[in-house]
Amino acid sequence: MTRTTPHDRATSPSTISPQRGVAVTAFAVLRRHRGDLAGATARVVGLAGLGGLLMTAAIFALSWPLFTRMRNQRIWYHQLEDPYLHDPTDLALVAVWTLPLFLLLLGIGSAAVQRVCSRAVAAEDRAPMKDDRSRPRADRGLRPILAVYALRGLIVCPLPLLVGYVADRLTGYQLDTPEPLERGSLPYTLVSASPAVAVLVAVVLRLGLALAPAAAAAGLGPREALRRSWSLAWTRSGGARILALALPLAALTAGVLRLVVQLALPLRPLVRGLVEQSTGNFFAAYYAGILAPVIVGILVTAAVAVPLTCTAFAVLHDRLSARDGLHSTPASASGISSPRDAHGAG
Repeated sequence: MTRTTPHDRATSPSTISPQRGVAVTAFAVLRRHRGDLAGATARVVGLAGLGGLLMTAAIFALSWPLFTRMRNQRIWYHQLEDPYLHDPTDLALVAVWTLPLFLLLLGIGSAAVQRVCSRAVAAEDRAPMKDDRSRPRADRGLRPILAVYALRGLIVCPLPLLVGYVADRLTGYQLDTPEPLERGSLPYTLVSASPAVAVLVAVVLRLGLALAPAAAAAGLGPREALRRSWSLAWTRSGGARILALALPLAALTAGVLRLVVQLALPLRPLVRGLVEQSTGNFFAAYYAGILAPVIVGILVTAAVAVPLTCTAFAVLHDRLSARDGLHSTPASASGISSPRDAHGAG
């Protein structure tokens, strides 16, 4: 009977690691690297929160003429003893035009956390085999991950936005539309249902590209990371595993956001009172009070859900790539064999 030495057990992790689920491995990585991950997450969330608050304050300052006009109109209608219902259309346009700034801030923060989490997963994988240098290392910086977020957004977002806009113009109540689609007709029904179909297509695209940030953090370029994610998602069990991981993470994110926003609702009258006392503008105070619990909810949810999500998808990308034989360095992925591979081939 052959005895198995501790060295033999340490150098054969492939017989043990596949038995561990993605969730178990992700929680193990979070536990073993909790110091580094918690510190990085706190720094990223803190800086992102500070940047978001500064941008919000700047947007409020730039929108101050709108708030002043609302206040003056309210005073005028009050003097006429008529009810005043303000029109938030201009503020909605300001929010739409400034939304890319907040999305950029969110992307930078997510990319930073993804990089740290992917490095932790890579370190966990290399721990039992320190002499194996064929695995990709997650130190390429934030630029490829940010590029992946940008490309993924350009792939996923335009279709539902465009279809929703066209459907609203054709079926919504528009004063400048002389002949809208007849309500109850087949074209009206099809056009009304088209936004739901577009959202479904966008969800499928988003799930198919869910592993792209982890692939970019592992050393691939942006386009290669998108292709890698798409190819892994359409393997025999890749799509099912991505869906099984994405659904609970999405439910957790939505639940934490809802809970934290509800718990932070007492901030609404507090912020409203402080802003109104300092500026004398009810409408600026009103919208600041609305945003306060939402900002707190987003920051707390990001601190809880983003590290878990990034780590889980990094582990899943690692598992699917190893199973399909796609674990390679960027050089070998580009068709350039490493000296070690050449030596082994010879």
